[in-house]
Amino acid sequence: MSAVIDHVFICCSVGGSEAGALARLGLKEGSGNTHPGQGTACRRFFFSNAYLELFWVNDALEAQAEAVRPTRLWERWSKRGDAACPYGIALRPRSDAVDAHAPFATWCYRPQYMPGGVSIEVAEQTPLSGPEFYYLAFQRGRARSGQEPVGHELPMRSLTSVAVWRPAGGDSQAARALQAAGLVAFHDADDYLLELRFDDESRGSADLRPALPLVLRW
Repeated sequence: MSAVIDHVFICCSVGGSEAGALARLGLKEGSGNTHPGQGTACRRFFFSNAYLELFWVNDALEAQAEAVRPTRLWERWSKRGDAACPYGIALRPRSDAVDAHAPFATWCYRPQYMPGGVSIEVAEQTPLSGPEFYYLAFQRGRARSGQEPVGHELPMRSLTSVAVWRPAGGDSQAARALQAAGLVAFHDADDYLLELRFDDESRGSADLRPALPLVLRW
């Protein structure tokens, strides 16, 4: 597959206070971001090849506006961990990719906060009980490369694998494509859990629950 993981997001509380759990582990927080017209904002932690985003709705009216409603960001955030899986996974083309094509069927979302003509490709027919999937054809290399801290106190440099536990009903064609390509492993479970693995995974691990449904291995 000519795609790699660009970033992973977890829906969190307004303001992203859960970032404190990551900071206490020794991760250095990078710049945050807001998404005008979409009603959302985030806090971010960067690594050499990807980043982790804590994501929330800061304007419910914008998040439920007609242009934004098909993204289901409001539903995914407001029902997170209950009726909705709290995760999103975004891919970008490999650096050596000749043609930038999404590895799953998509529809185009053109957010107000991005330049005209630029769109985010969103996977079709993904249930709320599974993660959302995106393809960023415009993104070549990690966002804000060289502008964000990646030297964490923990020896975590490169994201090497991702695993997601979600209900069996959260399966989708997009999820199966990513699993077949070895980009993300999916497991059936009663509770949501995201596992991010870094480097050789032999030095340690941390379970962020209950603050975040997240396990880190490095």
